[in-house]
Amino acid sequence: MNLVIVSNRVAGGNVNQPKTGGLEAALAPVVQQSGAIWVGPRRPSEADQSVMALGGGRLVRVDLPAEDYRRYYEGFANSELWPALHSLTNRISSSEDNYNSYREINALMAKALLKYSDRDAFWVHDYHFLPLGTELRDRGVQQPIGFFLHTPWPAPHVQLLPHHRELVESMLAYDLIGFQTDEDRQNFLACVRADLELTPDENGVVISRNGRVTRCQVFPIGIDTDRFAQYAADAGSHADALLLLQGLDREKLAVGVDRLDYTKGLDNRVRAIDHRLNKEPRSISLLQIATTSRSGIKSYDDYQNDVAALVEDVNARHGADGWMPIRHETKPQSQAVLAALYRAARVGLVTSLRDGMNLVAKEYVAAQDGSNPGVLVLSKFVGAAKELDGALLIDPNDIEDIADKILIAFSMSPAERICRWKKMMAKLRAYPIQKWSAHFISELEKIRTEKLARQSRRDVGESSSSKHKIEGTLAGGAGRFDLPRQLACPAFGLRGRRLNDDFTHIVGLSWNHGPQAAPDILLGALNSVDAFPRPYQPTTDIYIHGHPYMAQLAAGMTEATAYNPFGVRVILIPRLKDG
Repeated sequence: MNLVIVSNRVAGGNVNQPKTGGLEAALAPVVQQSGAIWVGPRRPSEADQSVMALGGGRLVRVDLPAEDYRRYYEGFANSELWPALHSLTNRISSSEDNYNSYREINALMAKALLKYSDRDAFWVHDYHFLPLGTELRDRGVQQPIGFFLHTPWPAPHVQLLPHHRELVESMLAYDLIGFQTDEDRQNFLACVRADLELTPDENGVVISRNGRVTRCQVFPIGIDTDRFAQYAADAGSHADALLLLQGLDREKLAVGVDRLDYTKGLDNRVRAIDHRLNKEPRSISLLQIATTSRSGIKSYDDYQNDVAALVEDVNARHGADGWMPIRHETKPQSQAVLAALYRAARVGLVTSLRDGMNLVAKEYVAAQDGSNPGVLVLSKFVGAAKELDGALLIDPNDIEDIADKILIAFSMSPAERICRWKKMMAKLRAYPIQKWSAHFISELEKIRTEKLARQSRRDVGESSSSKHKIEGTLAGGAGRFDLPRQLACPAFGLRGRRLNDDFTHIVGLSWNHGPQAAPDILLGALNSVDAFPRPYQPTTDIYIHGHPYMAQLAAGMTEATAYNPFGVRVILIPRLKDG
């Protein structure tokens, strides 16, 4: 699939540069491997070129009015939406001018994206662009548009923004909305019911008043589990990691890695360390990597100063003989260094007040030595808590609970640590970042296929020229679905195959009822004639000769079977009447 990715932050061109957040770490591999175009605003002081290569894809930065961008980003997105989405309503600071700039930036981004309207689909990310789908629709974009929310979505009663109803309604311009957890999805659907008086079906499908269909699904974001584990295995002698760990007793070491954001609960984490040290002096050290975030926004600047003051106070009261209980570092670190720090620490601390997923929790688990793993102490209010059932869950607002769970973690037996780690590691390997992105893209591909099929059914029986126009759209310019001369797959630069084998006897001539998954027996037949490319690449087209349908390899994979050893997803699409 020829994909356009949209987000507020676009990755840097240096793949080895430390990642600043989960979104960048998640999307950079998709762009590198699929040839996608990743588009976003040029942020203040950003010196990168307007267009840069990233693997097989491109990074594109759009210049926008500076004052509007400031109000959009510092104002509405991060002073209103961010705290509201994290249910921290006491931190909301509203301004009509900020909202107007938020809508203006979304409109300008939609205008800039029109140059990519020949591509197959758009994948929009995060709270900065809630109304971007509506802006694209208003400008005539008909392709599938997906949206993924990396933050939580709160229950209806905490939606205290003046324009929340308008924003919820604008999101129904998206064909597909992805959430981190089912709780977030259900909260959004509850808002649809309460604010718009629409009734989603049991599968989370919403039909808006203009008849547009929006599917709400869960896609829990993962990490590159095996790569991160390898980083940890190789990083024992990493100079930067050894420097950070110098003088620390690893048997008493806890590690935290966060942006300096008030949602991360760093202040309560430091208070819990203080509480533990008051009961048992020198029983614990905390290595805290806390990179500065959103400097210039008063609430963030104040919070960063508060955390620094707390750390200084704890170190002053509990430190002695050159030893300090908390080592507080604000410089970003590479994934290799972080992996080494995670593996060295007996306890990983994630104390977020709210979080969409929190990939640090997953990274900590992936980095552990399976023969002697550490223990994850995890906030119950983050998305990762729904998956990592081997963690010790805490209430991040309860200082004593955090301190008690830290004590339990340090005293846990090796057998229990190994048992808990194995359960969590199995889940990380079952749904890594590659499956997350492939899953979302495959759902977008399914929507695109269905749209093309509906378009073809509307045109059945029309004039020959009209019919051939639709056939050209579906078959990459070929006059007939089953007799293409040359079919390109732009996302991967692969050619489709014309198969001379006749599979009519397998499915039968009467199949004509819209797109559906190919039966296993057909997959087995296709595999027997080496129809599937090796290695398998999603969205490669196969057109089958002598049968009234085309079979399209859909993005993503399904469960491998005896008939389908590669786990390939194949969608059958009817051939046009008399085509």
